Amino acid sequence: MEEKLYNLAFEKAVLSSIIFEPSQFEELEAILKSEDFYLPAHQDIYGAIVTLSRRDEPIDEEFIRKELNTKKKFDENVMLEILSANPISNTAAYVKELKDKSLKRHLLTLTTEIKKVALEEEWPSSEVVDMVEKKLYEITQDSQTSDFKDAESVTIDTMRYIEEMKARGNSVLVGVDTGFAELNKMTTGFGKGDLVIVAARPAMGKTSFALNMVQNLLKKGKGVAFFSLEMPAEQLMLRLLSVDTSVPLQKLRVGDMNDEEWTRLGQAVERMQSSKLFVDDQGSVNINQLRSRLRKLKGQHPEIEMAVIDYLQIMSGTGTRDRHLEVSEMSRGLKMLARELEMPIVALSQLNRGLESRNDKRPMLSDIRESGSIEQDADIILFVYRDDVYLYKEEKEREKAAKAEGKEFTPTYVEKEEEEAEIIIGKQRNGPTGHVKLLFQKRLTRFIDMPTYNATEIVYENVDTSSAQMDVGTVSMPTI
Repeated sequence: MEEKLYNLAFEKAVLSSIIFEPSQFEELEAILKSEDFYLPAHQDIYGAIVTLSRRDEPIDEEFIRKELNTKKKFDENVMLEILSANPISNTAAYVKELKDKSLKRHLLTLTTEIKKVALEEEWPSSEVVDMVEKKLYEITQDSQTSDFKDAESVTIDTMRYIEEMKARGNSVLVGVDTGFAELNKMTTGFGKGDLVIVAARPAMGKTSFALNMVQNLLKKGKGVAFFSLEMPAEQLMLRLLSVDTSVPLQKLRVGDMNDEEWTRLGQAVERMQSSKLFVDDQGSVNINQLRSRLRKLKGQHPEIEMAVIDYLQIMSGTGTRDRHLEVSEMSRGLKMLARELEMPIVALSQLNRGLESRNDKRPMLSDIRESGSIEQDADIILFVYRDDVYLYKEEKEREKAAKAEGKEFTPTYVEKEEEEAEIIIGKQRNGPTGHVKLLFQKRLTRFIDMPTYNATEIVYENVDTSSAQMDVGTVSMPTI
């Protein structure tokens, strides 16, 4: 039975080949992990090889011996067995066999864990299923890791990250491109594992703002998963096509277009058909179902770089608990899922009605519904605010009051095709807060950068602006 779970001869042959021909390791490093070896001593030797490679030190017997001796893990007999094994020129078949047996060992360990949580610890079935799906995703994506990272490996990984950023030429954009130049400067893009909350009152355009970011990624050939809990997929596509073609949304809805607009629509449809957009519009989904679907989709389409949930408060709870506890479970679940899948998750959120009683109606963190857990779990919180929405509303209320009193009403507000909008950064775990100004094109439901926006006009809060104006943007360091 155990013979099917490991092959020590193959392990020795692969390690011997790396030591005698270190140039092979560069290709193998992306495939093999230490835990793919069965024998602990083999795991230690391979781990030492990985460390030496990252330090740009020679991969040979003496340096491996020195590295393992510092950790008191060197086994002379095991090393002699490896050196006496015949090195192979083509390691592909051997590595495939090691990976296959490693997978079987992980699956066997998983079956033991399932039995333990289902029978001995009596977990609820929904939590057992979620645990199994998470473990299976980790196994199939080869993301099994040890419980702790030692200081040396963390330091080496961090330096490699810094060197990678430097190689980009001090680019201000580190994470996923938002599609808005000034917002990119403030956030350096959305980082892998970030939970981003986009919050606003109704009619402010939070869905449009999210779709604008989606459109930008699709144009770059990136993949996006969109969970639409409020509107069907066809309505989302209409908005995306309006943004792409610059044909007003109302014209698209009724098909009232001239020949030139029909031509633009046809071209946009062709582009959209080949895009990597995946929409789930089933309307009702809880955190467990969302996790399951997104893991499966990410496994099938690794090119997906961002997921969007529209919107958080519509998500179903997994029980009959207090709503605040359910929202807490959702926000924490989304944050952990973002880290697990190593991509940003953007969740839209409603704001409390109470802010409309204030003179300054610009949102604050406390305005988010069930804000405590959301504020804690989010890495970035963005508020979408358009002052014209309230100016128009106040105009209509004055007109209604004048008519009720039989008075003549003289309009003072002029409705505009393009309105100034603010994206307020209420929280940013790894950068400054403040706001960025955009233009909102109402007929196209499209946000765009200010045409003549000056970078020095960006408003920073609680940050030393002298450092904020450096060429290098705020860098989001990898999570330790």
